[in-house]
Amino acid sequence: MATLNISELEQVEKFRHLQLTLRERWKTSEIFDNSEADILIIPSLSLDQGELQKIEGCEHYEERLLFSLIRLRNPRTRLIYVTSVPLHPSIIDYYLQLLPGIPFSHARNRLLLLSTYDSSFKPLSQKILERPRLLERIQKSLRLDKSFMICYNSSHWEGELSLKLGVPLYAAAPDLQIWGTKSGSREIFKESGVPHPDGSEKVWNHTDLTEATVDLWERQPTLKRVVVKLNEGISGEGNALLDLRPIENLAPNTGTHAERIAAISDRLSTMRFQAKQETWDSFLGKMPELGTIAEAFVEGEIKRSPSVQGRITPQGEVEILSTHDQILGGPDGQIYLGCSFPADERYRLQLQQLGLQVGKKLADKGTLERFGVDFIAVDKGNGDWDIQAIEINLRKGGTTHPFMTLKLLTNGRYDLSTGLFYSQQGRPKYYIATDNLQKERYQGLLPNDLMDIIAHHRLHFDSGTETGTVFHLMGCLSQFGKVGLTSIGDSPQQARDIYNKVVKVLDEETRNDNRDFSAFSDYSFPVVWDEL
Repeated sequence: MATLNISELEQVEKFRHLQLTLRERWKTSEIFDNSEADILIIPSLSLDQGELQKIEGCEHYEERLLFSLIRLRNPRTRLIYVTSVPLHPSIIDYYLQLLPGIPFSHARNRLLLLSTYDSSFKPLSQKILERPRLLERIQKSLRLDKSFMICYNSSHWEGELSLKLGVPLYAAAPDLQIWGTKSGSREIFKESGVPHPDGSEKVWNHTDLTEATVDLWERQPTLKRVVVKLNEGISGEGNALLDLRPIENLAPNTGTHAERIAAISDRLSTMRFQAKQETWDSFLGKMPELGTIAEAFVEGEIKRSPSVQGRITPQGEVEILSTHDQILGGPDGQIYLGCSFPADERYRLQLQQLGLQVGKKLADKGTLERFGVDFIAVDKGNGDWDIQAIEINLRKGGTTHPFMTLKLLTNGRYDLSTGLFYSQQGRPKYYIATDNLQKERYQGLLPNDLMDIIAHHRLHFDSGTETGTVFHLMGCLSQFGKVGLTSIGDSPQQARDIYNKVVKVLDEETRNDNRDFSAFSDYSFPVVWDEL
């Protein structure tokens, strides 16, 4: 971590002092709370903007925190939601109509929507800070002694915004974000005793990456492939796969160290990048800024990608929230597409325990709020799974909004003894979720068009049966043909059936379009889930 000067240290101290007030203001969503609270939602994706733009429609991902509107079920909660560009009114109406037992007009009166009217590729928090009048309006709209701020991820922009407004940020402090990087994750795994693949420390250039990769190979002579990761890559889009098999004649105990150095140096430019638009030249240009690591690729005939999600409360308590099996795509199955809840019963309790170990170590470091841990699980037979931790996300991720949507809609509970979620009626709930249902034929659908389709085919979530689909990323549809959804059922099969029905309906509704539908996105989400 870089050394901070005196002024920066003072800012860190002020930020920490302000965060301490969360112990009185923050209320867990597990208990329905009637106390007054003003919640400021800043869904800024304050990540490397070059990496972020690898995700199609990323400019609409500020919509992913709209599940927070369901918090307005508390009649004494007020909520301010700020976006880069205004949200379509029907999208807001859609979420408010989901509120159980609350009149639409009452909820709408407690919601303030603000926008910077700036669609440029800069973090939303930066845009807000560049607009003093907007900043002042936000501050005047809040009861500062009853307020706290929620974000997508925490960076120096969110830290500065928190201090400018005088509102505590419920997230890991910006100076602790190192623990959510690829190299920081590996350090946490090591300190907490969580199994993880062999790999390197962070390196910054081609030469050091070559050395680190050769060192890894020499420690693991039977290694077949290596994953090279940008240290601050997003959703697997910053990953590349290096195949060692074409140069296996230079493996340790056969070729020399110098021969391996020369061969790896040459082969790095032939890596297979997971992002469609990535090249060796562009990857090489990012290394001095973002850093990279080399990590052993986990081989396996039957392999899964589960994850565990947790939370560190302002009181320092570590809570496990959920487990998922992630659905991955891209050239080598490294890019996050969606998830199913809960994770397989054969390993979900083990995931919870490993997540707790990581969470306790993160709490020792002083972090707060969400954390997620991604794993690779390989079936060893006889019901035994080898589970290796891959990385930590110190932010809200692709599994956050579906789980919180389920939780806030049903007011149910997660049971640690089974790893299942139960509604208030005592029914276990299951879902399949994605941010990436994307087809060219969906392009041109406006939010209102989607609402018509949802209503006509009764695709919406039914609060009586607590089953159905909740849509998100609706702003992505018209330009990118992309939408997100969470399909909730009383069994895994019912969740799959509900999901498949949505896809079938959308396909049928767009069948008469005159465009050529053969060229779907390379990352299109699977239409049928029977293989899960």
